Order: sequence, then structure tokens, then C-alpha cells
Amino acid sequence: MVRAFFGLVLGLGVLWTGTCLGQEGAAAVAETAEVAATPAPEVTEVVATAALNQGDQAWLLTSCALVLLMSPGLAFFYGGLVGRKNVLSILMQCFMCMCLITILWTVCGYSIAFSGEEVGEGFCGNPLTHFMLAGVSESAPLQPAKEATLGISQQTFMVFQMMFAIITPGLIIGAFAERMKFVAFLVFTALWSLIVYSPIAHWVWYGPAHPIFGLGAFDDTATPIGALDFAGGTVVHINAGVAALVACLVIGPRRGYPAQITPPHNLPFAVLGAGLLWFGWFGFNGGSALGASDQAVRAFVTTQIAAAAAGFTWSVIELIRNGRATALGMITGCVAGLVAITPAAGFVTPGSALIIGAGGTIISYIFVAYVKPAMKYDDSLDVFGVHGMAGVWGAIATGIFAMKGYGVDKAGGLIHGNSAQVTEQVIAVAVTIVYSGVVSFILLKLIDFTIGLRCTEDSEKMGLDLSDHAETAYTVS
Repeated sequence: MVRAFFGLVLGLGVLWTGTCLGQEGAAAVAETAEVAATPAPEVTEVVATAALNQGDQAWLLTSCALVLLMSPGLAFFYGGLVGRKNVLSILMQCFMCMCLITILWTVCGYSIAFSGEEVGEGFCGNPLTHFMLAGVSESAPLQPAKEATLGISQQTFMVFQMMFAIITPGLIIGAFAERMKFVAFLVFTALWSLIVYSPIAHWVWYGPAHPIFGLGAFDDTATPIGALDFAGGTVVHINAGVAALVACLVIGPRRGYPAQITPPHNLPFAVLGAGLLWFGWFGFNGGSALGASDQAVRAFVTTQIAAAAAGFTWSVIELIRNGRATALGMITGCVAGLVAITPAAGFVTPGSALIIGAGGTIISYIFVAYVKPAMKYDDSLDVFGVHGMAGVWGAIATGIFAMKGYGVDKAGGLIHGNSAQVTEQVIAVAVTIVYSGVVSFILLKLIDFTIGLRCTEDSEKMGLDLSDHAETAYTVS
């Protein structure tokens, strides 16, 4: 099985690299060799270093640590919600994302997402342009377009984006919790990161409408996928949410679903995890300003407001519907609010953040409490209902509420007088849903056909902690 795993990764990796590379890759190799043969003048390093802003550097590096902390937070959040015989498998998968994606991002993932001679051109970047992070300097400033130079280094930006690449496939884990084999998880996560996440990040964050790289936010000539996404509502949450829905449909429900499902084994774990997620989200959104700026402050403030409004709204809904509010409901609402404000955080007012946060809870509650039971799909930890649907609402709400002067060139959509922006946001959401859904389905089916996705029935009864990892979180007395 191990031989089959490595054979599948190698074969599909070669196929993907060949598809993206083509003739452009050969030209890049020749150009790299030519540049390498010419010694760089020593003065270049001094000039580049002088251009960096130490405050921006410090804030971005702090934000990197905050976003990385979200992965252990996600591990506690998900780990507390599964049965006790599967908690270690969840922790293992979340931490493996930190290791596996770091390696892939270093080798070619960053290059696929953030390279290309012309901003916004091409299906994806060239995997060899920054192969093994070649040409990504720790001292030269990030210069995304000819007209602008930021106060952070190229490597600072790279590692900040690495943390996003790590957390995104981690979110999908909640959909197939307690039933996917660990080897299948490794293969799917690796391929999905390179073939789904990195190209979508290229379209949205390296596109012509991006306010940093494209310098043309709300530009009438922007491509549809170039819609605004401040910190990952489309790239991270819709992308992962759709893949999660496809995964739970392909792999099938857990044994005994829905009548005999084990309840959450440790809600304090889940509350701790939600707290770490909320804490890390300030780096997730605030850091996406790419500097210690007024936009970073705005993103910080709107993140807090939206999360609070969403958690409060979920508790009120439970009080009205069930007569009592739950800790699980409140933390689920807080996460929904954090998801919803993510694409809008730096572009909207505090008042808009209240509406976006509460709206994220309402749409997530509808999908968790009504749509999922009606459709009978087993999204174990409600990844699609919370991340996917709150992400859809947040992306559209960004077009509605974005303000002129808040990092964009024109007023936003329905509320602020530019209804065309809502259309751009909707198209971007639709493109992401279709691409992520179709390619995720193909990858899952291919893995299932070759090495199998699902654990055996005996393994599911025993729990993945013992069957996949030969460990147990609790001593049986």
C-alpha cells in the first residue's frame, strides 16, 4: 500500500507539472540559468534591505505565527467534536497538514500560486519559477506590480501565504472525520493543495482586480475571478467547503448515521479550539493588509465585531427555537461569523461587520439545522454548512458593503452604488464552486479506485486512533 501511495503521488505530480510547465517551463529554466551565470552586484542587497519597513515586517511575521496557531486550534476544535476513539486521528491529520503543505509550498506550491510574467494571466503560475523558493528573497521588498513596492520582503509574503495554504485543506478534515484512511488523506491533501488550492489562489490573489497585485480593485476590465477577497472567503472557505461536501458524498456516511452517531466527546476541547481560532483569525484577517496600516486596524476591528455578533445571534436562535442556548452552538456561530467577515474585513465599516457576522450565522444555521438533515449528507462537523455557506454569504456581502477609500477604488455594490460588483462576486463564487467541486470529485474517485478512500468496517468500529496510528488518547480502566 505504501508503494502504491508513492507511485500515485509521483505519477500525478509528474502529470500536473507537465501540464502547467510546457514550453513556458523550458524558457524559465533557460532564463534561470542565464541569470545565475551573471553575478549580481553587491549594492542590490543593500538597496533592497533599506526599502523594508520594520513595523510591517514585524506585524506580518506575527500574523504568520497567529495563522499557524489556527491549525492546532482547529485540531482541538474538531478533536473535541468527534468520538473519543477518533480524537488522535483528527489531531494527527491537522498536524500533518502543517508538515505536508509546508513541504509542497516550498517545492512548487508557492510558485504555482504566485508567479507569472503578467498579473492575472494564465491558468496558474509556473512550478519552476520559484522552485524550492528560488528567487524569493528574505531582504528584497515585495514588488507585486511596477507601480508599487510594499514594506515586507518577498519571503515574508511567501511564508504568510504558506499558513493559508496549510489551514485550508485542514478545514476539509471535518467532513470525512472518523472514516477516511490516513494514506488516502495524505494523497488527497497533497494533490488537492497543488491542483485546486494553488490555482484558485492564483486567480483571485494574483489576478488583475486584486488591490495589491493587480492594483485595479473594482476595475471594469477585471476578469470575473478577480473579484475582491480580502483574506480568503473564496480561496479558503468556499473552496474548502465545497470540497468537503463532495468528500462526504463520495466517501458516504458514518456507520449508523444519523441515529447511532457518537456525540462530541469533549466540548471543553472544542471551546478551547474555537478560542484559538478566534485569536489566530486576527492574523488571518489583520495580516492580509500586508502591513501595519489603517486597513490592518480596520480588519482587526471588523473581525472582532463580526465574530461576536455571529456567536450572539446563534445563541439567540437556539433560545427561540429550543428554549436554551448551547456552548456548541455559540462557538459554531462565532466561527461562522469569522468566516463571513474574512473576504470583507479590510473593505467595510464596523456597522457592516455586524450585519455580515449575523448574516453568516443565519445562513449557516439554516444549512446545519435544516438543509443537512433534509438532504441526509453526513458532513460530520458541518464544514460545508459553516465554512462553505458563510463563505458564500461573506463573498457576496463584500460586493454589497465595500467602501470607497477602504483599499478599493470605487464604492461597493448594492449599498454603496456599484451593483456590478455584486455580479463579479457572484461569478467568482460560482467559478470557485464549479472548479473545486469537479476537480475534488475527480481526485477522490481516482484515489478510491487506486488505494481506496474509506477505512474498513472493523477499523471504523475500532476507531482510527488504533487502526491507523496504534495509539489511544485515553486509558481504558
